[in-house]
This record gives sequence, structure tokens and C-alpha cells, in this order.
Amino acid sequence: MKTLGEFELIERYFKRPARRAALGVGDDCALLAPAPGMQLAISSDMLVEGRHFLATVDPVLLGHKALAVNLSDLAACGAKPLAFTLALALPRAEAKWLEPFAHGLLALADAQGCELIGGDTTQGPLNICITVFGEVPAGQALLRSGAKAGDDLYLSGNVGDARLALEVFRGTVSVPSAVFQLARARMEQPTPRVALGLALRGIASSAIDISDGLLGDLGHILKQSAVGASVDTDAAVSRVAARAAYASVEPLAGTTVTPAQWLEWALAGGDDYELLFTAAPSQRAAVLAASEASQTAVTRIGRIEAERGLRLVDGQGQTGPNSYTSFDHFA
Repeated sequence: MKTLGEFELIERYFKRPARRAALGVGDDCALLAPAPGMQLAISSDMLVEGRHFLATVDPVLLGHKALAVNLSDLAACGAKPLAFTLALALPRAEAKWLEPFAHGLLALADAQGCELIGGDTTQGPLNICITVFGEVPAGQALLRSGAKAGDDLYLSGNVGDARLALEVFRGTVSVPSAVFQLARARMEQPTPRVALGLALRGIASSAIDISDGLLGDLGHILKQSAVGASVDTDAAVSRVAARAAYASVEPLAGTTVTPAQWLEWALAGGDDYELLFTAAPSQRAAVLAASEASQTAVTRIGRIEAERGLRLVDGQGQTGPNSYTSFDHFA
């Protein structure tokens, strides 16, 4: 099977006319200028085969996810996407993989108005590294350090579904096909909450995207804001979409997903790429308006408190133990 050369694959699949960028693909550097009064927001994420995705994943979905996880970081900052670079290591440069990968990647890029402006290619184990650039008005970026005692704690969309899909792939649980397909879609094709992040500027006091698990990522907000929080575990577990789907179908013979598993996946599952954010109670109407404007569901799942630490409380007000750990590449 014919493989492509480095410059041929760039020319065929990734070179496009520059739009907002002053200079795009084709020179040693791209040139990018934010609008007057704007700051650049920059983030990088790497996806490694066998660590972040399975070798069997559809290249279209992998292209989508590779950019989506970076756009999620911009969303958490309240930044509008501008452009991105792609560094791609490939075992082989084959059209049958590159064409669908580029399609998935660039379809999301076009949908978000984010242009590919450069990068690098090399031969090696499959590794995708994207650096994304966005812009945000000076002083208006959403940060992890702004949460205040008394703030409400909100979650966008759904959590826990990607972890369920992973456990099915691992063979630790079995669920009906319809439930698995729902969870798998959340794992392989997450939706970056860019529109919500933009709508929350001037409303949210802090924000973060959930990549390593809800509680673990909440911990970054609590540490940088020097506060504590209580989390309504019933509200959190209600946001596992696959849980509702599972309850509506006949379970497979001899298999049961336990309440403890649903709760663990909601609180520490990871790979969700939803927004976790805080806002003052006086902003509840504004949060609802932002949710409606961005067509993204949000759920109030807790409260920021002055006392340091993280407390888990169920719907009856009973405090439970916190033994959950989030994903760590080097743990």
C-alpha cells in the first residue's frame, strides 16, 4: 500500500487558505494577531494511542476528539476559538487513515471557526498534539481562582458516560447495546462547551473543564480559590445520561450496574469535557439565560464554602465519605 511523504500529506489533507491568521500553513511560522483589546488564550493537549484512545477508534471520531479536548480548555476560559496547530506522529502515512481523520478534525474546526495554521509531522507511535489559540477580552477570562464562599456550583451537560464506555471496553461491566452506544458516543465524540463558556463571561466567578474527574478538577478550583465546597451527590449522579437509559431497558441477564458504580463514574470518571463553574446566587437567572442561549443544560450540584475541604452530601443531607481519586498519568 502506497504511503505518503511528509509534505504530500500536509498538502493533501491539512493545507488550507489562511482566513483570520495573517499567515498560515506553508512558512516556518504562522502569524496570528488577536483583535485590539483582546488577550490570547493558549492551551495544548496530547492524545497517545493506548493511553487516551483505543487503536480501534474510528479516525473520524479521533480527529473530532483531538480538537474537542483543546476547545474545551478554551471554553473553560471563556475564550473564542481562533486557530490551532497540529503535531502528528504516525506509524505510517496512509490515505485510508489520514482522510477520515482530517475530515473529523476539520469539520469541528469549521463549526467552531478555528483554523489550522501549522504544526509538524513525523514517523513514530501514533501521537496527536494540538495547541489551540483563542481570544478573550482583557480582564474577562474565566479562571480557577475566583470562587467565593456562598457561590453556587454548577455542572454542564452530563458526566460519567465516558467512564462507563471505558469499563465496557475493559470487560468489567456489561450493558445493553443501546446504553453502550450512548456512552461510547460521549467517550469518542465529546461536545466542547464553547458557546456556554462565552455566555458565562461576566457571570461565572470561576470555571474549569472536567477531564480527570469532577471531584479532582473541582479540587483545582478549591485550591486556587482558597475555599471549600459541598457537593450534592444525588444531583451529580443524576447527570449520568447512560444511567437513565439503563433504567429504561431490560438489563442483560446476570449483570447489574450498582448505585455505587454510577456514583463513582459521575464523581471520578473523567474524560467528560464538561464545564464545572461557580457563580453567585444573585446570578442564577443569568446562568439560566446563558444555559438557554448556548443550548447547554446546566445543573446546580453544590455550594462553595469558606471552610476548606470537600464534603459529599446526598439528597437527604447525609454526609458520605470521599474516597474517590481522579485520573493521574503518573499515579
